[in-house]
Amino acid sequence: MTKLHVVDHPLVAHKLTQMRRVETPSAQFRQLLTEISLLLTYEVTRDLALKKVRITTPLTESEQPELVEEPVVVSILRAGNGLLDGVLQVIPSARVGHIGLYRDHDTLEAVEYYCKFPSLNGQTVIVVDPMLATGNSAAAALDRVKVDRPGTVRYLCLLAAPEGVAALQSAHPDVAIWTAAVDERLNEVGYIVPGLGDAGDRIFGTT
Repeated sequence: MTKLHVVDHPLVAHKLTQMRRVETPSAQFRQLLTEISLLLTYEVTRDLALKKVRITTPLTESEQPELVEEPVVVSILRAGNGLLDGVLQVIPSARVGHIGLYRDHDTLEAVEYYCKFPSLNGQTVIVVDPMLATGNSAAAALDRVKVDRPGTVRYLCLLAAPEGVAALQSAHPDVAIWTAAVDERLNEVGYIVPGLGDAGDRIFGTT
């Protein structure tokens, strides 16, 4: 299975460009993030397992496919909730976990301050966070998720830096990554360039 999936779709590219613009206000940024996350969710769930069930339509009985199980979605707080909203529009009955991490601005390491999960044992888990920058927060979140023995884990982000992709693949080579774009690089303080700024600040208007 390919471990890095860049979702190459005109609507994704167009909406991401609007999000990158410095003049885009928080309300529009949030709406665009929700719209992109719908499209990304279709891709990250493309190969979920199906089973045949017997149903009754208005015309007849028929065997039709449905999911074997719905994935569990884990949001990395706080910015992950911006992606989570769109994911839940596609999979509204998915169970949801949250993990709170903040980045130490001196060391760039992730520090955990909150964690609450449903049962992950044997489940397909999709971890969501808009920005894969240094990869430290993502790797720390996946470390914690794996303690609960999930079946498979997938990582969904809006934007990634090459350094973050490399770090996450090194720390968790079994976890596939889905993203709308891989940008040029990180700057000296760990932000993605050209990027779109701090996703959490732009989602919640705290710039």
